[in-house]
Amino acid sequence: MFATSISRGIAAPAKAISHRQRGRFVPYSGPARTIGLLLVWAGTSAFAADTTQSLLNPPAASSNFAARVNRIFLEARTRYLADTNNATNAWQFGRACFELGEIATNTAAKAGIAEQGIAACRESIALDPGSAAAHCYLGMTIGRLADTKRNLGALKMVKEVEREFNTARELDEHFSFAAPDRNLGLLYFEAPAFISIGSRSKARQHFQRAVELAPNYPENRLFLIEALLKWGDYEAARSEFKALEKIWRGAKEKYPGDDWANDWADWEKRFAAAKKKIGDNAH
Repeated sequence: MFATSISRGIAAPAKAISHRQRGRFVPYSGPARTIGLLLVWAGTSAFAADTTQSLLNPPAASSNFAARVNRIFLEARTRYLADTNNATNAWQFGRACFELGEIATNTAAKAGIAEQGIAACRESIALDPGSAAAHCYLGMTIGRLADTKRNLGALKMVKEVEREFNTARELDEHFSFAAPDRNLGLLYFEAPAFISIGSRSKARQHFQRAVELAPNYPENRLFLIEALLKWGDYEAARSEFKALEKIWRGAKEKYPGDDWANDWADWEKRFAAAKKKIGDNAH
């Protein structure tokens, strides 16, 4: 489901910083209200056509998912442009930009879509500073833009992303199945400690808190398990995996249908990989 993808977008902030520039983090120097710029980017039929056709090239196997993402993006954009003073419309358009950027394979498309999302989320915050959703998606769309950068400027973006996720957490730590803690966990887990904010203790703290807040949401425990396995803490990973197995069937019933199909495809793959690694390291 779309709200669940927040964590996926920040899943490798440090990889972007250290070796693959899959990080995010660009500081914003412009005004909070950017409707003029957004209308230039999002209000033209030419851009819409490029975004949904020539700039995206999803694999055939994911064509149905891509078509759905495109449709939701256009619907969210239409609602936002119809009422640019609606804070909810603004962050929902930011979310749609984040999702569309996830399947874009063209760097220019990723950057352009991310810039729209950043502008919309900043507009939402200007209208409603207490929106956890707007702060969370602002962090993610900033991250998406940085994903298109190939320089050390990504390092400067870390603090802004961290700040937005912490703000979202303070406003509503339950938002989107504990997304603020889940994303902070990933941020600290992936960021390098020697030149950035990476921290194993903070990563573990936030992953565990996400599990506490939303224990029946599979992705929270999957991220914790994957971190524990990377750290070589197989006993703790095995315990968490047993807990995950107990809620797995119920989660499939709780999160069914097309809205969750893409998530389950990802979760099933990660579940199998974690199970194998735990088995390979059994005593």
